[in-house]
Amino acid sequence: MSEVKVNKISPRSGTDVTLGDSGDTFTVPTGVTLDTSNSTVTLPDGTVTNAKVNASAAIDYSKLNLTGNIALADLSATGTKDATTFLRGDNTFAAAGGGKVLQVVQGTLTSNFSTTSTSFVATGLSVSITPSATDSKIYISSAGYVDAISNSTPVEATIYRGATNIGATNGIVAQYGAGIRLRSNLSMCILDEPNTTSATTYEVYIKGNSLTIDFNSESSKTTIIAMEIGA
Repeated sequence: MSEVKVNKISPRSGTDVTLGDSGDTFTVPTGVTLDTSNSTVTLPDGTVTNAKVNASAAIDYSKLNLTGNIALADLSATGTKDATTFLRGDNTFAAAGGGKVLQVVQGTLTSNFSTTSTSFVATGLSVSITPSATDSKIYISSAGYVDAISNSTPVEATIYRGATNIGATNGIVAQYGAGIRLRSNLSMCILDEPNTTSATTYEVYIKGNSLTIDFNSESSKTTIIAMEIGA
């Protein structure tokens, strides 16, 4: 094998130099550095394969000039990838939410409920809802008709979630004048965060503080509505 040793190869005329003929192979031995850092190297289309790319090399996005679209199947994000979902910041696909009403459920009471209890008791006006996500909020709205003879102490009503009085600090109080029989509508609304996907029951509770109090005394159709609000 012959060897040519020179310090520089330049074109005899023009600006191009051709190495070999079609089909020839030029081999750069192991340990030899081919420094093209100050030059432009033009490669044929389709010659860079995955096997030729250093998987551990970090490539700055600013150096990439990407064209075309990235297919959904090529994204590593988890979740359902389709036209009804979006990619969240935690790299998961999720359905659109942000205050969207996901479902509405209604409960009714058509009979009269009476009590003289000094503690909250269930009226029978309730609704059950099963949240679709643990971070959903449940908006509860209820209305009822009360009839009582007052002895200067108030009639009180609240909303329970199961055995928990969620209106403990936001209870709705109806006040009646001493010795006067009054009839009035009693309305409440509370935004709850049950943090569950299990069936959850909300119910109106009432106490008469030793008064005789009738709830829904006209035996009309009284309602309680539960709305699930997406996070």
